[in-house]
Amino acid sequence: MSNEEKIFKIIIAEDDEDDYALISDSFKLIQKNCQTDWVRDGEELLDFLNSTIDPNGIKKEKPDLIFLDLNMPKKDGREVLQEIKSNPKFKFIPVIILTTSQAKVDIQMTYNLGANSYIQKPFKYSDFHIMMENCFKYWIQTVKLPS
Repeated sequence: MSNEEKIFKIIIAEDDEDDYALISDSFKLIQKNCQTDWVRDGEELLDFLNSTIDPNGIKKEKPDLIFLDLNMPKKDGREVLQEIKSNPKFKFIPVIILTTSQAKVDIQMTYNLGANSYIQKPFKYSDFHIMMENCFKYWIQTVKLPS
């Protein structure tokens, strides 16, 4: 199946609705064959990953990518990243940290925990869209993702 035919499944773990909308809208503008799911905290992300059947009884496929904010309620992104990367069922899923933090300790810690990329959120909408377009080009068009 070519990249034009494949539906890319992306989970966006983000507690800020406006940031989620920016990410999701950017992907929809860039690529029509992206399905985004939104979770608002770390526990919801882990529940989403661990559920194999959705509420309608349909088996769900694992996501191709996870965009993970660090500062979320219930379980923050650092805890969730550690759980994802230590779980054999999920450790192969690329996790892109997308956060406002520019702290060196956060950057180092998340890479030590297995993050695949660390991106600081831009403040301007136009910069945000350009950054998401670059992410798309890299993660969807360039990289070969595990199936």
